[in-house]
Amino acid sequence: MTFDSRITRLPRAYEPDRAADTLAVLPEVTGVMRDLLYGIAGSSPYLAGLMQKEAEWFFAALDDPEASVAEILELVRTLEVDQLQSGLRQAKRRIALMSGVADVGGVWGLEAVTGTLSNFADVAVDTALKRLVGAEIARGKIPGMTDEDAATAGGLFALAMGKGGAGELNYSSDIDLIVLFDNDRLDEDNYDDARASFIRATRKLTTLMSEQTAEGYVFRTDLRLRPDASVTPVCLSIAAAEHYYESVGRTWERAAYIKARSAAGDVKAGEAFLETLRPFVWRKHLDFAAIQDAHDMRLRIRDHKGLHGALNLDGHNIKLGRGGIREIEFFTQTRQLIAGGRDPSLRVRETRRGLDRLAAAGWVEADDAVKLYDHYSFHREVEHRLQMINDQQTHTLPNSVEGWERLAAFMGRDVPELRAELEQRSHEVHALTEGFFAPDEPAPAADTFGKDIEAAWLGYPAFRSERAVELFKRVRPEIFERLKQSAKPEEALLQFDGFLKGLPAGVQLFSLFEANPQLTRLIVDICATAPALAQYLSRNASVFDMVIGGSFFDPWPSVDDLRQSLARSMAEAEDYESKLNMARRWMKEWHFRVGVHHLQGLVSAQESGEQYSDLAEAVISGLWPIVVDEFSSKHGTPPGRGAVVLGMGSLGARRLNAGSDLDLIMIYDADGVENSDGRRPLGTRPYYARLTQALLTAVTAPMGEGKLYEVDMRLRPSGRQGPVATSLNSFDMYQRDEAWTWEHLALTRARPIAGAEDLAEEVEALRQQILAEKSNGETVLTDVADMRRRIAEAKSPQGAWDAKIGAGRLQDVELCAQTAALRAGSDARNVPEQIAAGVASGWFNAADEAALCNAANLFWQLQAAARLLTGGKLEPDELGEGGRRFILRETGFADTEALRIAMDDTANAADQVISRLLE
Repeated sequence: MTFDSRITRLPRAYEPDRAADTLAVLPEVTGVMRDLLYGIAGSSPYLAGLMQKEAEWFFAALDDPEASVAEILELVRTLEVDQLQSGLRQAKRRIALMSGVADVGGVWGLEAVTGTLSNFADVAVDTALKRLVGAEIARGKIPGMTDEDAATAGGLFALAMGKGGAGELNYSSDIDLIVLFDNDRLDEDNYDDARASFIRATRKLTTLMSEQTAEGYVFRTDLRLRPDASVTPVCLSIAAAEHYYESVGRTWERAAYIKARSAAGDVKAGEAFLETLRPFVWRKHLDFAAIQDAHDMRLRIRDHKGLHGALNLDGHNIKLGRGGIREIEFFTQTRQLIAGGRDPSLRVRETRRGLDRLAAAGWVEADDAVKLYDHYSFHREVEHRLQMINDQQTHTLPNSVEGWERLAAFMGRDVPELRAELEQRSHEVHALTEGFFAPDEPAPAADTFGKDIEAAWLGYPAFRSERAVELFKRVRPEIFERLKQSAKPEEALLQFDGFLKGLPAGVQLFSLFEANPQLTRLIVDICATAPALAQYLSRNASVFDMVIGGSFFDPWPSVDDLRQSLARSMAEAEDYESKLNMARRWMKEWHFRVGVHHLQGLVSAQESGEQYSDLAEAVISGLWPIVVDEFSSKHGTPPGRGAVVLGMGSLGARRLNAGSDLDLIMIYDADGVENSDGRRPLGTRPYYARLTQALLTAVTAPMGEGKLYEVDMRLRPSGRQGPVATSLNSFDMYQRDEAWTWEHLALTRARPIAGAEDLAEEVEALRQQILAEKSNGETVLTDVADMRRRIAEAKSPQGAWDAKIGAGRLQDVELCAQTAALRAGSDARNVPEQIAAGVASGWFNAADEAALCNAANLFWQLQAAARLLTGGKLEPDELGEGGRRFILRETGFADTEALRIAMDDTANAADQVISRLLE
């Protein structure tokens, strides 16, 4: 397709005489191509001059502009050091001319134009860096380096920042570079000489690119984005840059690195450096505090440029002013900063891709993303025309009638039409972005609700900074309004006070509340209902990230899906300790989700028990290979067939509550292998004992993100006196010959949750065999009756509301269910199925089953609620109205007195059944 057949829009000539003079020196051209060139030459003195200077090349290049640009770039790569000054300037003229004509005529879209200019900048800087460093090497100024090192600029590289990094350069853009060198490539003895050479080469690069000669300039080059630019040399070592960002890097620098790209010199070294900076740029938590930082940055820019006030198009800055380009870029980048640490899909440089990804992830409304990019494209078009007129680095709309007429003609529009569209678009950009950065200040609360309690808050750690206090002022009205809407406002306020008191800091969380008002409702609901969950949130406020991450209310995933999610999270961590911390953060988020869903009635007590169990299984099975790999790196791979982790008790039965610990057993099969094969080999028994301890440490050790779970291994053979890991043969013999009845009862709920699959299958088959063999034990009922008596003597109920301890209550019913499963030789693990096995075996009838199941259901509902609401004891009178409503909703009773009576009746009915069965 020819160039002229691709032209979609035409400018008008503001200066017809200049247009005629320009076309007079060009080869003859007719039709739409003539109209395009006539309009360009009559509106842009700069492009008219380029047409005249490059006429012969230009008309030949129009046959295939894309191929012509590729030829220019290839020619630049061949320039020698003494050809750079002239060769780069000629290449820039031709690139600018071809891009300008293709842009104005609509032959190339915005991305093609800015991409062409950015690609040229990359190639120009890359070639110049390599030639200049090569010259230093040739002069012997970088000891130890040869001509081969010049191919990678001796480890020197340039990061393209800003629009250059995003591939979005303007016609008259500066190029913002950060130039660094790889200090690992230098000998200590030669370091100072090499550093001096790199500084010299960087200074020459800046002069080469920026200097205005008779042939023009290439790019004005700005190095001020480097670390501490006022006191550092023009290029730094990687080590110095890393130290700076780790210690004093600021939010605006994080935002700048969203667009950073290794563009020239030792590109691989630059990419490696950017990877090391990933944790600095992309924070692991949702970073809503970045909103205030970005807003402050916008205000400082406006103050510096004098850009405050209402929109006035005359002299308006289309880039930095109200509703301008920078508003859209800040909006996009700040959203990326907030969520990009958790969602790698948001880590893109280009504005269009950034908006598209944010919309896909639900962080920006899809229609808003489309509108913003449409406005962005139009603003950039206006910006380009302003710059093309006289090759000026300007973003300022005209101040004069003549200036508006020239710009409108260049864009093929009338002045009123252009002004109206600019005004409409700027207002819409401002409306879409300003509320995100600076929501309207709420009116101060007029009543005195909570004044006495609130007076103490300034002494809490969460309010120790002025910024936190200011943020809270903005969210306070919404919070207090929600508190007053709760069933018992004063109770809710007291719980909220406890939540604030436990917060170690407030800026991040208050920023999050301001940006997500729905979280205000959630935290008030939690404070008004579940003090234990509110206290948990005080210590783990980062779990709110999950609520606004997009999938908080999705259906519950499978264990495999959970395990894969955990694996993806841990894969982002670089070392073993970081992986363990990542696992803790991941678990807390999912654990919080289960609690909130239970609290809000989205799942039942039974479903919450299964979900907590799935989560624990995913954690143990997901950590297992990580622990094994770490241990194997020192002591070799597991000898024999490996090991399997058994979940016992409530974990095995898939009914954990919010505060459950984990009962685990480790079984291994050395298969005749006596030692491991690592660099520090161990005998089989100590190997598996220490591997088990490594797993326990991985789960229970208090780290920066806390613990995962408490673990109890007392259900292993011989209890505390037995080894922490048991061989398969020993486990088999112990269970058959030595185990007590209570150990066989525990086996009814054992379930493999991690480890070698074939061994897990064998352990499960062995479990079923043992239960079948022991089902006819003559002393089972006697032993259980004795156990029941001992339990009752050892621990009394904690009052009338104790759901777990007491005759006919949860622990008693579970003991009966396990006994039913053992006597029936059933492989059932959960309470309803075990009770059903008792009916099937003829031990009790359907009426007994109903009494036991009623008790199991009611007391599990109460136990699950107690652990969620208070973390321990259940006392309805001390819960507050929200907690009482939750319990009554869960159990289906009208008031607590009716519930208490039902508890007694239900427990008595179950007790009668159990006592009769164990006589």
